[in-house]
Amino acid sequence: MIIAESVQGQLNIIGVGSDRSRGMNRGIVVDIDQVATSIQNAVHQAEQKANVSITNVYAGIPADMLSIEPCQGMIAVSDESKEITDQDVQNVAAAALIRNLPPEREIVDLVPDEFIVDGFDGIKDPRGMIGVRLEMHGIVFTSPKTVIHNIKKSIAKAGLNLKNLVVNPLALGKVALTDGEQDFGTILIDLGGGQSTAAVIHDHKLKFTQVDQEGGEYITKDISIVLNTSFENAEKLKRDYGDADVQAASDDEEFPVDIVGQNDSVMVSEKYLAEIIEARLEQILTRLGKSLAAVNAFDLPGGVVLTGGVTALPNIAKFAAELYHRGVKIYIPDQMGLRHPSFSQAFGLVTYVSQLSEVDVLVHSPISSASADYSQTMAQANAAKTTSYQTVAQPQQTVVEDQDPTPKTPQPEPKPKPEKKKKKRSEGFKRFLNNFFE
Repeated sequence: MIIAESVQGQLNIIGVGSDRSRGMNRGIVVDIDQVATSIQNAVHQAEQKANVSITNVYAGIPADMLSIEPCQGMIAVSDESKEITDQDVQNVAAAALIRNLPPEREIVDLVPDEFIVDGFDGIKDPRGMIGVRLEMHGIVFTSPKTVIHNIKKSIAKAGLNLKNLVVNPLALGKVALTDGEQDFGTILIDLGGGQSTAAVIHDHKLKFTQVDQEGGEYITKDISIVLNTSFENAEKLKRDYGDADVQAASDDEEFPVDIVGQNDSVMVSEKYLAEIIEARLEQILTRLGKSLAAVNAFDLPGGVVLTGGVTALPNIAKFAAELYHRGVKIYIPDQMGLRHPSFSQAFGLVTYVSQLSEVDVLVHSPISSASADYSQTMAQANAAKTTSYQTVAQPQQTVVEDQDPTPKTPQPEPKPKPEKKKKKRSEGFKRFLNNFFE
């Protein structure tokens, strides 16, 4: 939870709160009550630091089974003077949202690309102009109703009013990528605790997303199983001694590990711990890399940007660069109190919302109205008994049709790593997976 204020275009962070994501599994809400409690705890911390009371919030929605589609709408200008007003912008956005959606899907967001007034295109804000016909071209994002409902219900149960949902990769790209990287095209990978998300941003638009249902928690579970230690202790070992690259870890440096069922600790080397971490990390990045290669994302000049809590592991950029054979860098927020990659997504959300223009707000208003009605209904029913909804999302890739200018011919997968390093990684990888994992 981040509370910020915008003063003369400058965004100031005035409150930050965090709590363990209870009730979440692989980035999806599986227990509404627990998630609501976690939200309340994080909000309470942020309110105390900012010395303000929070009622209205914006929230991010993960890219699980996200659909990205182009859309367009057209209306006749309603005013007698033929001057385009706020209402006309809202009406043309509503016209663009008229579509036959499957019953299990719901519209999350609408991002305008351009407006066309009487055939003149490339217009960003048509208000005040004279015209007879107004058109809008944009991109609409849809997601499963179950995912959206569970997020909204959790926020309402926490006593908050949801203003809007924002697609996570769309917001993250605004802070993690430079203007040039968003323009020329860059791969953005968010290695979170519950899941990992790869996104391709080109021409300042979100073109492709791919979700892998494994994240930092899986690395922690691996450490816990292999070393026969508790999950809490495994998480501490990962943070204090973990390394993403076996070649960079030391075989001489050792640390004690508390073993379940034993009184005495066991000494483990940093290299042994790195082998456990690298095995799972290589799995995640390899799967994401195959999906990215299938849409020729590695042809884009922006390279790869990593963020998310897992990127706090030392040498992870070096490891990913060797795996993808591309330039890799890490994004960490530089604001006071947020200087850790785990805050990247929340900082992206508050920055994205603060930069919304009046036209963006007007275009989103048809969706906002539906969200406001939902929040009001949930607030009235807050005292009633609620039921937890469970959803298990499968990996899903999404791409905008006819939007990506890159060639459609298949691209070879990234070249294999040098044989010497690949052999060392493969031996450690196979040994752990054969012994401990299906």
